[in-house]
Amino acid sequence: MLALRLARGTHPLVLLRRLMVAAASAGVGFLLLCTLTYALSHPTDSGTSGLRLLWCLIPLAATVHFAVAVARTDPSTRPRPGLSAVGLGPARLTALAAVSTAVSGTLGSMIALLVFLHLRGDLTGLPFDGAAAELLAADQPLPLAAALTLLAVVPLLASVAAALAMRPRRVPPAPDASSAAPTELPWGVALIAVGMAVETYTSRSGAGSPLPLPGKIDGNPVGVLAGWTLTALGLALAGPGIAHFSGRLLQALRPGATRLLAGRILMAEASRIGRPLGVVCAVASAAIAAGTLYDGAAEPSLGLLTGLGAALVVTCTTATLMVSVLDAGQTRAMTRDSLRSLGIPARVLRHATALRAAALLAVFAPLTWAVTALAAVPFSS
Repeated sequence: MLALRLARGTHPLVLLRRLMVAAASAGVGFLLLCTLTYALSHPTDSGTSGLRLLWCLIPLAATVHFAVAVARTDPSTRPRPGLSAVGLGPARLTALAAVSTAVSGTLGSMIALLVFLHLRGDLTGLPFDGAAAELLAADQPLPLAAALTLLAVVPLLASVAAALAMRPRRVPPAPDASSAAPTELPWGVALIAVGMAVETYTSRSGAGSPLPLPGKIDGNPVGVLAGWTLTALGLALAGPGIAHFSGRLLQALRPGATRLLAGRILMAEASRIGRPLGVVCAVASAAIAAGTLYDGAAEPSLGLLTGLGAALVVTCTTATLMVSVLDAGQTRAMTRDSLRSLGIPARVLRHATALRAAALLAVFAPLTWAVTALAAVPFSS
């Protein structure tokens, strides 16, 4: 009830973020229901059904990641002075964030079920009812328990992930948090190497189309998808360290006041924006590799499952990065006001922002190209 009362008085931008989480949850729920109907209409083709379910895991992970980012940046779940006196301590705020995330995910799952039943022809009286009856196996009875179980996956995982991400921690502050480098960079590089190795090995032993993106999912080896997932996890782990290195790069070779300010701010925000940047880098490299490999195809048609899943992954990862950047800007507002009160011109702050963006682009763009080239080598040989 408290989560619903807070939702009524929330800022429109925050409400828009929650509605985006609901929309992403609806897309994943629709994908899972489509996979269920394919299994119902092809009971003997368990291999293809399993691969379709595996493909749904990537949009599911992107949606959960986006939901956690929205929960972290929600103003109603941030600790503020005086809230503990009215019973809203850190533990209660964590539970509130989990409930709000579950409400958004459940709303999306309900929308997915209604749209699915409408396109299947089970709900009539509206335009386009039964428009996808053949595709969604309208001649087969829908197991309600299985459908509801699949639809509960996104709200459950998103709320649990939000609770774990925002749980109270007793960690002593670092002596110099602008200069402390993230420690996940070696693990990220190791995961990227393992993912490339798995992708190379499975691409040589699999049959059919080697990349599980456009259209033909049934003939792709599962190991290629596993290798790409490991590579994406490695880039996400290495992202904060790479962003921190970008900040150090800005301060090299006798920096002026603007470069020094931009580099220090980028180092301080490396842990906040580095991980979403790494995920976007992984998604961009996979999209570029897919476009390069299928450039010579006569008709690289995207099926409903593949196209919707790819759109969800791109949208959720991009939205997660934008939410993280906006949250970093709001967190930096006090520092910006302090600098303005000291007489720092607004032009200097704008130049510092442009320098940070240019430094990140100069580091992450070659990294994306390198990962794309290495990922495409096994398939082009």
